[in-house]
Amino acid sequence: MRGLLLRLSGLDADAESAVRVIGFFDRLITERASLDALVRSTSELAGCAAGLYAPGQGLSLHADGGGPVTAGPVPAGAAVRALEGGVEVWVCRPGPPAPLDDMLLERFAIAAAVLLEHSSVPLPELGDPALIELVLSESVGTAERSRALHLLGINATAPLRVLATTGEVPGRSALVGDVRAVLTAEVPEVAGRLGVGPLLPAIDAVKSWQAARSALRFTSDGEPVVWWEKLGSLGLLAEKLAVADVEELPDVRALDRLAAEPGMITMLDALCATGSVRKAAAVLHRHHSTMTARLARAEAALGFGLDEASGRFRLHLALMLRRLRENA
Repeated sequence: MRGLLLRLSGLDADAESAVRVIGFFDRLITERASLDALVRSTSELAGCAAGLYAPGQGLSLHADGGGPVTAGPVPAGAAVRALEGGVEVWVCRPGPPAPLDDMLLERFAIAAAVLLEHSSVPLPELGDPALIELVLSESVGTAERSRALHLLGINATAPLRVLATTGEVPGRSALVGDVRAVLTAEVPEVAGRLGVGPLLPAIDAVKSWQAARSALRFTSDGEPVVWWEKLGSLGLLAEKLAVADVEELPDVRALDRLAAEPGMITMLDALCATGSVRKAAAVLHRHHSTMTARLARAEAALGFGLDEASGRFRLHLALMLRRLRENA
């Protein structure tokens, strides 16, 4: 298969070229290629967008020029070949058809029919948590994820958000490792730690799940719910920094020493969240004068002042990095 990837636009409509196209699809069938590989390879061969639509199995796949396989409808103006059961394959190129487009569509359709019949995607019962795990798996292809979403009653292009929690949250969920994943369009009111992933097309649920897990690592007792969208550039820290890197930071070590004093970290969190001693005291239901001495001890341990925005920013960054380490 890999040795026969030819751009259709570079072929002449002669017998030799036709044999190459037939051989290309025969090799895909012989190797029992995945549906993702079929669509991606066809688009690379054609040098344009190509796709497979199988509504009965929840599949609406397309790729452009050999790029990633995604979910989406059949585009207007596409050349379509229909199969049984409402299945369609298509190619969509700008400008006039290439000489071998008809043959390509015919062989694409034959390969799709065979590979659809032989596809061995796990199909747990409707609502089974295994379907959710399949949707969120990084190792499965777009076809497998689409079919799992279909069995869950979720359109592949519908907006979906994934939540990551260590507690119980209403909604369709599954335990993935020691974190519970929840598929939802709305974020419920919950008690407990919760990382909220971004709202994305359902076919990209794995990206929302990854973001939700990172957001969960930034939660604390004082901030139990964290939205990925609100983290901004902080979100990259969860992906780039190892626990050992955080351990070596002097500001984090200073916070570890301060954590021995009950309520100190909560007070510093409140200061960063509110931006002033008076507001932090109000949030903690304390008189602001009682916090002055504690803040002085914190400044001495940290080695910088907290009465200016730059100092509070440095403190906030150290607190967030400490959360990353604590929730690793």
